[in-house]
Amino acid sequence: MTYLDAITGPAMGRRYPLENNQYVLGRHPDCDIVLESGSVSRQHARISKSGGNFVLEDLKSRNGSFVNGRLIGEPTKLLEGDTIRICDIELNFHEESQTSGLSANLSPEGSASGFGIMIVEDDDSSSRSVTAKLDVRGSQYGVQLSSSPEARLTAILEIMKNLGKAVSLDEVLPKVLDTLFTIFIQADRGFIILKDTDGQLKVHCEKTRRPDQKENIRVSKTVLREVMQTREAIISLDAASDSRFELSQSIADFRIRSMIVAPLLDSTGEPIGAIQIDTVQQKGGFENKDLEILVGIAVVAGIAIENAQLHEKEIEKRMVKQDLDLARQVQMAFLPKVATHIPGYSFFQYYNPATQIGGDYFDYIELDKNRIVIVIADVVGHGVAAAMLMAKLSAETRFAFATMDDPRIALATLNDRITALGVEKYITMTAIILDYVSHKASIVIAGHMAPIMLTSSRDIVEPGFDVGGLALGIDTDQLYDVFEQQLLPGESLTLYTDGIFEAPNEKGAPFSIERVRQQVAASAGDIKKAGEEIIGQVLKHCAGCDQEDDMCLVIFGRNPD
Repeated sequence: MTYLDAITGPAMGRRYPLENNQYVLGRHPDCDIVLESGSVSRQHARISKSGGNFVLEDLKSRNGSFVNGRLIGEPTKLLEGDTIRICDIELNFHEESQTSGLSANLSPEGSASGFGIMIVEDDDSSSRSVTAKLDVRGSQYGVQLSSSPEARLTAILEIMKNLGKAVSLDEVLPKVLDTLFTIFIQADRGFIILKDTDGQLKVHCEKTRRPDQKENIRVSKTVLREVMQTREAIISLDAASDSRFELSQSIADFRIRSMIVAPLLDSTGEPIGAIQIDTVQQKGGFENKDLEILVGIAVVAGIAIENAQLHEKEIEKRMVKQDLDLARQVQMAFLPKVATHIPGYSFFQYYNPATQIGGDYFDYIELDKNRIVIVIADVVGHGVAAAMLMAKLSAETRFAFATMDDPRIALATLNDRITALGVEKYITMTAIILDYVSHKASIVIAGHMAPIMLTSSRDIVEPGFDVGGLALGIDTDQLYDVFEQQLLPGESLTLYTDGIFEAPNEKGAPFSIERVRQQVAASAGDIKKAGEEIIGQVLKHCAGCDQEDDMCLVIFGRNPD
């Protein structure tokens, strides 16, 4: 008679005769052999008789089917004594014609037969007790699976010394696993799992005893969640039958017999990951005393890993700073280093981004021997994205105003080109085309503040206030107006961005446009004095506070007669 014996799972000890030509195994009640486990597929596998032999076929199940620990892809012929594993359930295949002779060679106590085969009880409690009592164990390969206390102590001291020297994760993690495999000779696999910056768990380092164990590696989230949430290390001497992990796919798939998992904690006691070592050997698993050893190593490793992470973050910060410093140098190359020189006129300029690079922009664009464009702009926001758009704006502005005589058309063309980029940022701008022979200023504004003008009578006005159009980058086909302003001797125009007047003090109060106007009026037409006073007062106002936005200020005017 041919039959299956259930050797693990809820039906352990039950025998299933194979008298028909086909049997479907699965979780569904209509299956010929019902396997009661949540991880088993509804129709998981099929055993059928073909040419006098029985073959096992996986029915495209979620977790696959195994024969003697090997995942099957094609229908596999079953031989006497083969072990079929479906998730956490194992069944032995037997043919009576093959087993009768073997049984005759066995002693009543189940000792070794004439074929060198040992029959071992697979009861949960007995295997736990045997595992806990054995000091020296052998695997099917005849390897000693217990290192001496001296070897363990030497290895622990070595790992502590190595971790003290290591400064990067690439150094720390392999050393931890290498030493664990020295201490725990019975370990088949080892993993170090760490939290990423987004809180997701990721295997950062793995080690296996044999190359063939590297295939399809998975680690149980069930176990990781428990040790990290409770901050308690666990040992399972028979993981496949442990009720805590009965739905753990990885434990069922890899036939894990014994495992230890310890949390990795940082210096504040917060979990940053976990260490797991496990064995697939039915004999020679871990013992309770091994838990303390792994916990001791995990405590040291947790601090070492935290230090390595901090070291790597510091290196990364330095690299980012170097990149930003270089980006600042490139950005500053787009801006005038010194103010332009025009006979009979004075200029003042100031630029200071909130971070290494910013989104404010100013420039002087020579059109011909009589005209120059003085432009100031503000890309919404600051930082890398604003700086990149500012670089594009610099090139587009020079092209638009250098190729089109009418400033209204130039600004409309610039707006269309910026809008066509499709970025979710807009730009405010004020551009003044100055004819320094006729002393006429043509002012066009796109969503920016009008310039503050100090007249020859020492009045403050804002020419172009009523002609401002929509900011650049919002919509195409915009029309812009121009305001013509004659400049008399001693008169000046002040252009600025919102980082000047919105600069807050410790109480959050902004510097205000009114104070900018007051400083312009107090300068009495002295361009340099006006600029230095405005910047000095702004910096004094926000002393002790972080700069929240880029600051840009340009003042120019005719010299007094």
